[in-house]
Amino acid sequence: MPAARESLLDAAYTALTRRPWSAVRMVDVAAAAGVSRQTLYNEFGSKEGFARALVRREADGYLAGVERALATPTDPRERLTAAAEWTVSAARDNALVKAMLTGCWSERLPSPTLSAVPSSSAVPAQRQADGPLPSPGDFVAIVRDRAVALLCAPGTPRADSAELARACELVIRLALSCVAAPPGEGVAELVRGALPRQPG
Repeated sequence: MPAARESLLDAAYTALTRRPWSAVRMVDVAAAAGVSRQTLYNEFGSKEGFARALVRREADGYLAGVERALATPTDPRERLTAAAEWTVSAARDNALVKAMLTGCWSERLPSPTLSAVPSSSAVPAQRQADGPLPSPGDFVAIVRDRAVALLCAPGTPRADSAELARACELVIRLALSCVAAPPGEGVAELVRGALPRQPG
């Protein structure tokens, strides 16, 4: 029931922009999505399972945006700049993304444990959501590794690949610092200044 699941997650995200997670009622989310409360519980199991699914979806959406930024047909430096800009804008526009990237969960947000939880769900998407959720350090590694995979030309010498990995990690850490303490100048200028030479 993928369509109902997405509608429920959309309704939960909308509800979360209006009130704290503790005040979000499952019956109201189900009604807003146009499905029964039983459908919600069949899909997510519990409010905690629902929170995990919402966090997982937002994490996946952030990472998909990183991939889009890194896949633009420009030079590697500009692709890394685009990934940094996406990171900062995604965190600015989405409180869940900001919390995941910084580890700072406000009382308004659901804050599921990052470790895997026992799952008895028959729904594959929920079994995935019940698995481990990425920590801020995991996001750094995931984005760095995806950037290296997309930017590193086949047959690149190991030393050059290691240098590219360092540059990619520098960029994501710089972006995260801009999430925590927004700069006076644009993110792109900071990244370009930190990467004076062409990575990759």
